[in-house]
Amino acid sequence: MKARLRSSSIPTRRFRPSGTQKNAPPWTKAAVLRELNRLAQQLWTTGIHEARVLATLIGEPEKVTAAEMDRWSRDFDSWDVVDAACRYLYSDAKPAWEKIYSWSSRPEEFVKRAAFSLAAYLSYRDKEAQDAQFVKFPRAVEREAHDQRNFVRKAVNWALRQIGKRNLNLNQSAIRAGERIRRQGSRAARRIAADALRDLKSTAVQTRLRRTAT
Repeated sequence: MKARLRSSSIPTRRFRPSGTQKNAPPWTKAAVLRELNRLAQQLWTTGIHEARVLATLIGEPEKVTAAEMDRWSRDFDSWDVVDAACRYLYSDAKPAWEKIYSWSSRPEEFVKRAAFSLAAYLSYRDKEAQDAQFVKFPRAVEREAHDQRNFVRKAVNWALRQIGKRNLNLNQSAIRAGERIRRQGSRAARRIAADALRDLKSTAVQTRLRRTAT
């Protein structure tokens, strides 16, 4: 017969996560957020596409500065990284309104896209913004409507449509901008105007805006 094991004589060790110390301070919410923000910076500097998308998801919008936005913008090289940054990180950051104007006149394709992508996200994510903050941006849309580059043109169109769907006042402002863009005559401008005006004047959009206005 096999001898019964004497479990009481076997020393046990408590599991401790790797990299932790016995007397290390406990993790707090603030400490976790600081670590995530540091991790976001490290992920971005890897230059790996998927890592940069992840960095936009774990970064802290309230910690984002204008200088950091400019640093990251120099690395923009794909539409999905740009849109992820604008949606998850920049649309809640304080410098966002400054950047939609300064980036909109930049020559780099994906930096310019970021300006209009960010404006589109702000139009439905920033619930506290006043009409005056949006009513000036269609001028930037008109100015850049000639740009034939696909990722710029689509973002310019998107920004105009989203601003025009915010309320009736901005809808009329966006429609007037669309009419002026159509008269520019370039191929890109005609495509932007046709698509935006069709959407902004549609029965579905007009009905929704009138319903929410009452």
